[in-house]
Amino acid sequence: MLNEKMRKLGTKRSTIRELFEYGKSLRRERGDDAVFDYSLGNPSVAPPKKVDEVLTKLIKDCSPTLLHGYTSAEGDIEVRSRIADYIRTSFGANADPSLIYMTAGAAAALSAVLGAVVTEGESVITPAPYFPEYKVFVEACGANLVPVLTRADFRPDIDAIAKAIDKTTAAIIINSPNNPTGVVYPKEDIAALAGLLKDKSEEFGKTIYLISDEPYRELVYDGIEVPFVPNFYKNTVVCYSYSKSLSIPGDRIGYAFVSPDMADADTVFRTICGAGRALGYVCAPSLLQRLVAECCGISSDIGIYKKNRDTLYSALTEYGYEMARPDGAFYLFVRSLCPDAKEFSLAARKYGLLLVPSDDFGCPGYVRIAYCQSPDMIERSLIAFRMLAEEFKNTL
Repeated sequence: MLNEKMRKLGTKRSTIRELFEYGKSLRRERGDDAVFDYSLGNPSVAPPKKVDEVLTKLIKDCSPTLLHGYTSAEGDIEVRSRIADYIRTSFGANADPSLIYMTAGAAAALSAVLGAVVTEGESVITPAPYFPEYKVFVEACGANLVPVLTRADFRPDIDAIAKAIDKTTAAIIINSPNNPTGVVYPKEDIAALAGLLKDKSEEFGKTIYLISDEPYRELVYDGIEVPFVPNFYKNTVVCYSYSKSLSIPGDRIGYAFVSPDMADADTVFRTICGAGRALGYVCAPSLLQRLVAECCGISSDIGIYKKNRDTLYSALTEYGYEMARPDGAFYLFVRSLCPDAKEFSLAARKYGLLLVPSDDFGCPGYVRIAYCQSPDMIERSLIAFRMLAEEFKNTL
């Protein structure tokens, strides 16, 4: 007998991926210029020049065995040392290379960390809207995902989270800059959450871990600061990916970072290693490990994303759409012009607009727009957004 749960996961793609695949067929039918695909958070900006320079140098100067052979299961120690140095220098945080686990992107990091800190029958809280795959990762551990709606401005509702925490709570996942809203959680929210978790850990006599999912850390605009969560709460694990910052999502490289200030940090790290082993996540790609060691802290030209954000936000608000103005990432979370976001998303297809309905994000009534697209496509899509808005104004 096959595993029915896994069969269902493999048979039905996520809503985002389904829409992305639909876009491919729509292009064949209508042509590229008639389709405005805002489904997938797939960076359109080229990687920084340094990425190609480092890769070229590595291939030229290093032996093939070094570049393509195994590293230690948890990652090359020199690479991990470079990342630890970057964390200490950039965030003023304590960092130990022996507590960094290299992974094939943030998804692998999250899966390994959840496998380590969550046991069957426990629960994991996350502010909603949230990235839909959190539910998949949490349920794979035999645990239950508990979404807690954010405030109207999409910042975490600390009081609501406090009410949701109970004896089954093992961890909380936060994501800032946020997918799908683009909101950056400010210091006061992180500090309040840290205080709450400290109090609740004492109340229930157990550690409640804070998992900070940070693939968009460098993608912020207008000088907004992204607080480094371990500086506020010692029982934090950071899951990081270079996919968005370096525009290399298909290369799958990232890490899990355990704060050295955490109680039993080494034991927690070794448990993450064990969870990674059980999942088959050992030895992240060797070449890419050595690439990112040379590229810590740099990012692609996010000025293009800022331009796209400003163009879309300005036009869509003029047409009557409502949304939070994002400070980071590359998403707009737009209120649907009818109560049913799926119905609205289907209507948008008539105009070639591929917008992700928000139901799977745990917050019905919105659509997500991934504006990591070419500025030309953004400009060409505006008339379609205007026509879509006019259609619904005429039916209200």
